[in-house]
Amino acid sequence: MKIWLDGGLRDIESARVSALDHGLTVGDGVFETVKAVDGKPFALTRHLDRLTRSARGLGLPDPDLDEVRRACTAVLAAEPMPLGRLRITYTGGYGPLGSDRGEHGPTLLVALGESTWRPDSTAVITVPWTRNERGALAGLKTTSYAENVVALARARRHGASEALFGNTVGQLCEGTGSNVFVVLDGEIHTPPLSSGCLAGITRALAAEWTGARETDLPLDVLERADEVFLTSTLRDVQAVHRVDDRELPGAPGPVTAKAMRIFAERSGHDLDP
Repeated sequence: MKIWLDGGLRDIESARVSALDHGLTVGDGVFETVKAVDGKPFALTRHLDRLTRSARGLGLPDPDLDEVRRACTAVLAAEPMPLGRLRITYTGGYGPLGSDRGEHGPTLLVALGESTWRPDSTAVITVPWTRNERGALAGLKTTSYAENVVALARARRHGASEALFGNTVGQLCEGTGSNVFVVLDGEIHTPPLSSGCLAGITRALAAEWTGARETDLPLDVLERADEVFLTSTLRDVQAVHRVDDRELPGAPGPVTAKAMRIFAERSGHDLDP
């Protein structure tokens, strides 16, 4: 396995990040996960734009996007695979053992892991913890992911692949690594960015291509929605057949199935929409 680190490709055995890297010690970093099909990344420009926005949100220097692109190209060429998870990680770099940053500059790491296509539908749960839509990290894709790890582990224990959060005012927000859409009376709705959810790349494309509306939704909309689906880089559009103890028979329903077809067709015709 090859990893891009410190400006070049390295074997995984020799790729080493400092034990005092701020991304490790205090979670001071941002990342992107990019789908790669047959060695070609999908929506890379959008992902790099978001990487920059997240870095700015943390007060990190703008990443060198030319280097990031070179890194992605090199890693993808070194590890051919049908479906890959391309992970771009950008941290505050070597720093002191506190929250203050050092002066050594950021760390850029790009790696690729093999992935598999997701099933057409999945089960989800809701969790009692909330997203803080007014927090300093709201809307940023940071490496501070322990909250998601805990929630996803709970979902796995309940036979689900995703956990959904509400926010501090009881509105539907997002999953640990996905955005959520609901179908009400034939119309597709998704929480607005003001709910605290991440500005998902697949979310934006799915909303644009299907005409979905951004709507403030109470968390209990999941108890009455006609259909529910998730979007994410590696899920694309995925129907939900169970929310907690509520079964949604026939998933994917007709609206979700159409959204799945539209996304597959549009994304297949343009790798960098």
